[in-house]
Amino acid sequence: MTHTAILITILATFLAMEGVAWSAHKYIMHGWGWGWHRDHHERHDRMFEKNDLYALVGAAMSISAFAAGSPLVMGAAAWEPGTWIGLGILLYGIVYSLIHDGLIHQRYFRYVPKHGYAKRLVQAHKLHHATVGKEGGVSFGFVFARDPAVLKRELAEQRKAGVAVVREAELG
Repeated sequence: MTHTAILITILATFLAMEGVAWSAHKYIMHGWGWGWHRDHHERHDRMFEKNDLYALVGAAMSISAFAAGSPLVMGAAAWEPGTWIGLGILLYGIVYSLIHDGLIHQRYFRYVPKHGYAKRLVQAHKLHHATVGKEGGVSFGFVFARDPAVLKRELAEQRKAGVAVVREAELG
């Protein structure tokens, strides 16, 4: 693969992972996988959550792709793009961890953004956590956040329609 093809593969994988994460969050974590995700939506003072098990799923995806691209593992059947797909997944996981666990949930450091895109990410995710339970909700992505004003309106509409139970303090 050329250097350009490698960079495109890594970037495309990174971007695709936001779609994978959004879909997994909306349909698995807030669906049949709620058992692992529930404690992430509840207040607690533990260092780890069952929800952290989803990071192991992401790691397994990355490791599997790296293995598929490795001549040491696959021999002559190694598929070179697998290495770069694995790297794209790994980079997404690092960015996800820094943004979601670090910036938004303050598990690694204490910093509250006052403006810019970082503030938008925090606001969007706080609106995601405004619902009680797994039903309804907004902002299932992790790295790309929609306008919080739009999300707030969508959440109010879901509450009015009886789709979501919303914590009163969250909508203002």
